Amino acid sequence: MKIKKDKLILCDLDGTLFDTLEVNYRSYKEALKMLHCNIEYDFFLEKCYGKYYKDFLSKLNFSIEEIEKIHRIKKELYSKYLKYAKINENLFDMLEIMKNFYHIALVTTASEKNSKEILNFFNKKELFELIISAEDVKNKKPDPEGFIKAMDYFNVIPENTIIFEDSNIGIEAAIKSGANVLKVEKF
Repeated sequence: MKIKKDKLILCDLDGTLFDTLEVNYRSYKEALKMLHCNIEYDFFLEKCYGKYYKDFLSKLNFSIEEIEKIHRIKKELYSKYLKYAKINENLFDMLEIMKNFYHIALVTTASEKNSKEILNFFNKKELFELIISAEDVKNKKPDPEGFIKAMDYFNVIPENTIIFEDSNIGIEAAIKSGANVLKVEKF
């Protein structure tokens, strides 16, 4: 007998399901080097990581065309550095147990390409019934659009939704959605 699911778990990708700091840093560092720009680790950690690429690259005084070029290059380089990612085994163990009772979806500001690459690299893509990436929303976090879109897709109310997030921007979006929020600190 198949259980009818009326509950939903939404997970962020970077910093929640995976520690991708090193992957993203190395990818952006190499992409920026091609435009003769060097980015230091501490600067990336403080000003860039977890933020939408257009927001932080625009602060580095690049034109719109350069920003898009950097992002395209970064997306191509991403898979080269996946070996530096760390998986949140505890959260994935919980999701495996809960998938029989909850719909499980990914809501991220990462690109669809990079999201699927890391999920495939760790053989976790099949766990997610829905993936909402940067290309699927008009308004990025801290706007709750991605979370609300996922709740609407499954026809699940915020009170029956749990969101796993790590960043302040993501938590702000999750709170605005009206769902239950669990913060991932370290893994």
